[in-house]
Amino acid sequence: MMAFSALLLPMGLLLAAPATAQQTTRPNDSLERTLSDFSSWVGTQVERATVATRRELPKISSEFDRQSRRLDQAVDSLSADGKREYKTQKTRYEQWAARQDSLEATARQQPTAAQAQDRMLGQKVNISRVRATDLPDLYLRLVETMRTEKKGWSQTEWVAASDVLSRLNARYEQVRTDLSLEERLRIRTLQGEFRTLEKARDVKDAIRE
Repeated sequence: MMAFSALLLPMGLLLAAPATAQQTTRPNDSLERTLSDFSSWVGTQVERATVATRRELPKISSEFDRQSRRLDQAVDSLSADGKREYKTQKTRYEQWAARQDSLEATARQQPTAAQAQDRMLGQKVNISRVRATDLPDLYLRLVETMRTEKKGWSQTEWVAASDVLSRLNARYEQVRTDLSLEERLRIRTLQGEFRTLEKARDVKDAIRE
């Protein structure tokens, strides 16, 4: 009986061994899956086509903290490849988050279309409702601003000026029959000067490139 029991003991150990091995691999398997999920999530954030809104960023940051917390605590249990992957994904996210902060700060500094128009025309005005007789002076104000400031203008300011011109032109088409021939010719001249200055700037940019 003792000999039979002695034979059963090693067999019991052998039967138990796979279960023990399986238990030791489960945590690592779970951790690798967590890393895979984290990598996919980071990829989704950094490859999005648009800038995250101010309302979205706190939620995204909180989700990053939640997902990375477990990996930070168990990073020593990752394989060498897993550690490299985790470091790469954290760096990708941190670079993306820094870029989002920079873009948001830039957006806050940019004037609105109305503010840009007010500055370029030197006054607050609803172009869609101005009198016909006010248009020549508004065109002149825009072109004068362009003459004096164009050297220091960024692409954003050039676009804003072109938008103001488009609004003036739209109003001009509505009320031009109320203008004298002399006023219409004056507006045509100012429109032409604007486009000439704009084209000169495009040529300079092309040469610079």
